[in-house]
Amino acid sequence: MNGEEKTKRTRRRVAGEKDGGDEEKVGWKENVRSLGVAVIFFLILRTFVLQTFFITSGSMEDTLLVGDFLVVNRASVGGRLPFSQAHVPGYRSPERGDILVFDPPHTDEFRLVKRLVGVPGDRLEMRDQVLYLNGEAQDEPFTRHGPEADESDPRMAWQSSILAPDADAASYRPTRDNWGPLIVPEGHYFMLGDNREMSYDSRYWGLLEDWRVEGTVSFIYFSYNRNSYRPFAFIREVRWDRIFDGVD
Repeated sequence: MNGEEKTKRTRRRVAGEKDGGDEEKVGWKENVRSLGVAVIFFLILRTFVLQTFFITSGSMEDTLLVGDFLVVNRASVGGRLPFSQAHVPGYRSPERGDILVFDPPHTDEFRLVKRLVGVPGDRLEMRDQVLYLNGEAQDEPFTRHGPEADESDPRMAWQSSILAPDADAASYRPTRDNWGPLIVPEGHYFMLGDNREMSYDSRYWGLLEDWRVEGTVSFIYFSYNRNSYRPFAFIREVRWDRIFDGVD
C-alpha cells in the first residue's frame, strides 16, 4: 500500500468518526429535550389537572380508610399556582358535600382531606352530634360516631368571632358535639371529618380560606390494609373491592 492510499484511508476513517460523534451529540440532545418536555408536562398535569393523595388517618372513616390512595381532580376548582394564593380558573366552585384536599391553615407540614359542610353565608350549628344547616337538621348517612363522651376544648374558642347575631357570646361554651350557631364569612369554608369524634377539623383549627383548596377527591385508585402486621401488606392485604371506587 503506497503512501497516497494510506492517506485516503486515514481521511475516510477520521471523517467517519467525526460523523459518528456528531450523531451521538444530536441523539443526546434529543434525549435531554424529550426528558425536559416530559417533566414539564408532568408538572403541568400535577399542578393544574390531577394529583394523588394517601390516607394516613381515620378522620374520614368509613368513607375513606387508612391505606386508600386517591386521585384528586385539581381542574374542577382550579389548580393553585405554586408558592402563591392564586388559582387558575376551574369549571365550578366547591360545593357542600364535596370531599376536598387542601392546605390547612394551622400547619405547613402536610395536606388534609375533609368534607365541605358550610359555604359563605351558611348558618351552622351542631346539637347532640346532629349538624344543622340554615336551621334544618342534615341527613348525613356517611358520618361515623363512636362511644366517646362529649368534651370541650379551648381550641374551639375562636368560634366566638363568627357567632350568629342572636347567639349569646358571653355565655358561649362550645363542645365537640354542641356548638354554634356560626355564620360562615365570605371567602371561607367550614370543613368536618366524617368520623366526627376522631376528626381534627374546622371545629378546632378554624375556617378554611378558599384559596387553600387544592382539589376534589374523585376516586380510589389503590387500597390496602395499612394497619396489618403481615409482611408485604401492600401486596397481601389489597382491598380489591375499593379499587376504582368513586368517592362521595
